[in-house]
Amino acid sequence: MPTQIFVSLPIRNLQNSIRFYESLGFQRNPQFSDGTAAGFDISDSIHLMLATHNKFSELTPKQIAGPSKVCHSLLSLLCESREAVDSIVLKAIAAGGSKAHEPEDHGFMYQYGFYDLDGHGWGVFWFDSSAQPGK
Repeated sequence: MPTQIFVSLPIRNLQNSIRFYESLGFQRNPQFSDGTAAGFDISDSIHLMLATHNKFSELTPKQIAGPSKVCHSLLSLLCESREAVDSIVLKAIAAGGSKAHEPEDHGFMYQYGFYDLDGHGWGVFWFDSSAQPGK
């Protein structure tokens, strides 16, 4: 079995966040969804859990950082093409997210980014490993 990652994010409004992530094409997993949380399958090995602040507080005794004011992490997704990178970022912006930065084209790598409704930062990128400098 390949290694999988499950990312949990605290969110303010579950229904708005569900709509946001569905608009990106992430598949909701009803097995991991209820009135306090929503699970999404981004790929076969990447999974996202959105949890209300009350639910998230059950996972950790630490205070929840406000991602709209401080950066506690950045999440990155590797896409199969430059077009796929642009597509997901433009969908995020259209769904109420915001642009994190302008697209960056490094020849062998292309990246773009967005913030979700709560301010969680996502970097979306594509790269051609055969064209990397030093290869």
